[in-house]
Amino acid sequence: MPFEPYDHSPPPFFRRGPSVVSRLLICVALALALMVADARFDLMQPLRAAIAAVLYPAQWLALQPVQWARNGYGYLTELKTAQKTEEAARARLAEQSRRAGQVEQLLLENERLRQLLALRERTSTPATAAQVLYDATDPYTRRVIIDKGSAQGIQPGSPVMDESGVLGQVTRVYPFVSEITLLIDRDQAIPVINTRSGVRSVAYGDPAPRSGLMELRYTFATEDMREGDLLTTSGIDGIYPPGLPVARVLAVDRQGEATFMRVQCAPVAALHGVTHVMVLQPVRFEQPAPDASGAPAGRTS
Repeated sequence: MPFEPYDHSPPPFFRRGPSVVSRLLICVALALALMVADARFDLMQPLRAAIAAVLYPAQWLALQPVQWARNGYGYLTELKTAQKTEEAARARLAEQSRRAGQVEQLLLENERLRQLLALRERTSTPATAAQVLYDATDPYTRRVIIDKGSAQGIQPGSPVMDESGVLGQVTRVYPFVSEITLLIDRDQAIPVINTRSGVRSVAYGDPAPRSGLMELRYTFATEDMREGDLLTTSGIDGIYPPGLPVARVLAVDRQGEATFMRVQCAPVAALHGVTHVMVLQPVRFEQPAPDASGAPAGRTS
């Protein structure tokens, strides 16, 4: 059987129709006609609306991942911004609180300094202003350290006051600092007088640790002593000037037939948290020295 070559020519059906170029021109003309008709008469608007309505669910589903990604990115960005804003606000609030605390502390110190200055003007005894540095390291004593010493003329035994009353007494003096023993120390004593009744006594620091009180010892039970009485320095010891506020009576206990009564009192000075004090010169240094004839200076026989 002889071999017949394969025929690559198109079938008779396609050879009978228009050529490719003709079909292209027809399609282009039809497209232009539809474009012009749609532009002038809006013929394709219903078709576009129908196609858009049919395709909207698919478009919505396709856009959801993009929208979720945008929302997530916006949420994270806003969260980070909010956290930074909150941190900045907290920092500003802390700074404002610190400044407010400093302002209150400065106002309190200024008020105390004014009261100290007023006290210095009222007191004829020479005085030196000092600042409390820290408390003494011994836990069994009530002492503080001030920033004035022998170089500034501080002398042992000098009375120390704050704006309210007697605080204590200088017990140790160093070149640039001094140690003050507070009135509530168990080894401290000060002669006092009741401003109402004139009863004299001696106030001692309470031996109970950290009590912050004082007590009057060897006061007869028959003496006139009441709660709320003001005790001031009597001035008979030659150290404290007379009339300085010391304490107020808290409780008076007359124990049956006992000879002496027990009197507890609270110092009027701010013994806790004091920052500025006034160191007075002891009274004995203010007394005029006697002349060669034995009479005090300034007096004539």
